[in-house]
Amino acid sequence: MNIHEHQAKALLATYGLPIAKGVAIFSASEAEAAARSLPGPLYVVKSQIHAGGRGKGKFRELPPDAKGGVRLAKSIDDVAANAREMLGHTLVTKQTGPNGKQVNRLYIEDGADIARELYCSLLVDRETGKVSFVVSTEGGMDIEAVAHDTPEKIVSLAVAPSTGVTTGDVEKLADALKLEGPARTDAGLVFPALYRAFVEKDMSLLEVNPLIVMENGHLRVLDAKVSFDNNAMFRHPELAGLRDLTEEDEKEIEASRFDLAYVALDGNIGCMVNGAGLAMATMDIIKLYGEEPANFLDVGGGASKEKVTAAFKIITADPAVKGILVNIFGGIMRCDVIAEGVIAAVREVGLKVPLVVRLEGTRVKEGKAILDASGLDVISADDLDDAAQKIVAAIKGRG
Repeated sequence: MNIHEHQAKALLATYGLPIAKGVAIFSASEAEAAARSLPGPLYVVKSQIHAGGRGKGKFRELPPDAKGGVRLAKSIDDVAANAREMLGHTLVTKQTGPNGKQVNRLYIEDGADIARELYCSLLVDRETGKVSFVVSTEGGMDIEAVAHDTPEKIVSLAVAPSTGVTTGDVEKLADALKLEGPARTDAGLVFPALYRAFVEKDMSLLEVNPLIVMENGHLRVLDAKVSFDNNAMFRHPELAGLRDLTEEDEKEIEASRFDLAYVALDGNIGCMVNGAGLAMATMDIIKLYGEEPANFLDVGGGASKEKVTAAFKIITADPAVKGILVNIFGGIMRCDVIAEGVIAAVREVGLKVPLVVRLEGTRVKEGKAILDASGLDVISADDLDDAAQKIVAAIKGRG
């Protein structure tokens, strides 16, 4: 689950991290009061969407030379004017794709005198099995570009879970970021606090870009991006209210209601598979034969008929889908349950595109028999390669 910057900062502030004063607003009429509650005289008006690159983004409805999604304002009137121009408009960034995202809230924040911009993030390092810091002196930039152009400027540090962030870890991170004076002293608070927040709240990503050194020499978290591990959300009911459904794909929201692992993509072949690895292989082989998957959808190992029905309905709700591939290897999952779910969904929503079904494993004969007896126009496949070729041929035949 992703949250907005202002929510991330409010959470990090509870861990004692240095955060500027700020106010989230949802209408332009709130802008003046929000600005008056801050010290000033410099303010920052920030679009709140679940995507990076806001500062360099462009509003679709505004002229090309208009300012982006993060703006400096030198007066309260300027704050209000920017709020009126930004709220309700569509911000397009590198991470939103061409469709962009509508800005429904802003964060009005007190300005900062910046001496240096640094990069700091925490993530789970799958190779070491530990939480790792990734830091760089090149803050405020796309970390991908830094990694590509100057990889020597990125330093990673894995933290031992038995000790947490040690004094030695702080020293290494401070050295990597060339911190001196008050900033180096602040590092003794900032890095352990970031680590505690990451671990205690079951985050999957915590990115501070930039982490700044101010003119007075102290550190401040100037921007914050936080994602939580969905599998751990049951441990954190206090975080449920931070979810912003307007930032999520409607199909993904519906999938979450049935505990389905679903991610919308840009292709035209809908996929329903059991098992993440098999789902990835299915997507790969679709691309191998010249088409693009419309989604990643893993129904899990023990899905019920109702769950399968819901999954099928989510796929068919996507107008971009020109064909559907159901690929099931029944271990725990039973093929007859899949067949019953597919039939129930088709009878409820109809079938307007080609459907290829590949079943193998537990009760496969019963599953195929159920499909054969249904009277549905289902194309049967013997294996994954056969299934991919058939669905690609089917949608090209219709085109």
